[in-house]
Amino acid sequence: MSNRIKNWVSFAICIFLLAACGGSSAQPSKGDVIVYVAVPLSGFQANGGQTVLGGVRLAAEEANRSGGLLGYRVVVRPLDDESDSDTALANVDEIRNAINSGERVLGVIGHLNSGQTDATLGDYDSLGLITITPTASEESLTNRGYTKFFRVNANDSVQAKVDAQFLMEQMKARNVAVIHNDTDYGKGLAASLANALGQLGGVEALRVQVAEGESNYAPVLAKLQGSAVDALFYAGYEIEAPYLAAALADAGVKLPILASDGAFLAATIDEANGAAEGMYVSAFAPSPENAADPQWIEAYQAVEYRNPDTYSVNGYVAMQVLAEGVKGADSLEADAIAKALRSNGISTVLGEMRFDAKGDLANPQIWIYQVENSEFRQVK
Repeated sequence: MSNRIKNWVSFAICIFLLAACGGSSAQPSKGDVIVYVAVPLSGFQANGGQTVLGGVRLAAEEANRSGGLLGYRVVVRPLDDESDSDTALANVDEIRNAINSGERVLGVIGHLNSGQTDATLGDYDSLGLITITPTASEESLTNRGYTKFFRVNANDSVQAKVDAQFLMEQMKARNVAVIHNDTDYGKGLAASLANALGQLGGVEALRVQVAEGESNYAPVLAKLQGSAVDALFYAGYEIEAPYLAAALADAGVKLPILASDGAFLAATIDEANGAAEGMYVSAFAPSPENAADPQWIEAYQAVEYRNPDTYSVNGYVAMQVLAEGVKGADSLEADAIAKALRSNGISTVLGEMRFDAKGDLANPQIWIYQVENSEFRQVK
């Protein structure tokens, strides 16, 4: 972690701890402003959603201990989308009812997945809400003209380029098997990775689609055994990646693996029965241990009563961006906030962020980790 990030985090935590111990700070006095966090909080991706929610809660707590947003107390309301687009759409009614009843709704942080983000963006836009996704990466999301939509992570095209370069330069792979789940995210990232490989002189030697949540990898093994590949790229989630790794190990197939950001959760290691050792995983943010100091983790535990996990940083940064947009605009109005976000650099725990006209990061980053001694170790 750079000294700049360490200093920023230490400063923020000092403010948090000072206020927590009774130090003087302004208190929100104008009422409440609502931030909805729309992520999976039950089902197979519950842990990922809960880590995002925890990061948002910590950043909101810090804002409130410093006077809130323009004097308003930030209230975080979770919405469980269950990783299902129909559920995500149905949840919009809760937001609409809150607005119609006169509550101040500032915006939505979400969704975790591209599918639910895609399904709800039109409704959020029509409600006049700022929407900030912490992790949705499908490239076309920011090409649809929604002026109040932003994402604090790189898109699939950026991830694919970094991953393709890592496969060829660091893993010394030329012929790559591309395996992906059947979600929009998995299919889109697989296509982007294949294109990026081709541009670098590599070859997509094999492409295989599996079901979301798949546990039977016999068909994949059969296809791999009949092909000459140097490495395997997996575009999917932590609910598939460990079982794929275990199936390969059980079959004696020794291929280096690079998995996508969807697998950057502890379950990829915990559920692989030791087979994840040595696996590489790309990520949209560094792990909390690499992004922050122990005081940040302690502050997170004080708010959430659990340890931060990989997407906690994404949720924290998304709330930071929203708060800084409000301050830059000196307004709670969505259009003014959106203009401020596109006009100014935003200070975050990951350094300064700038957004382009579409709402994408002007300086997106990808991190690469390797599983070593049953832990993620940053290598890039």
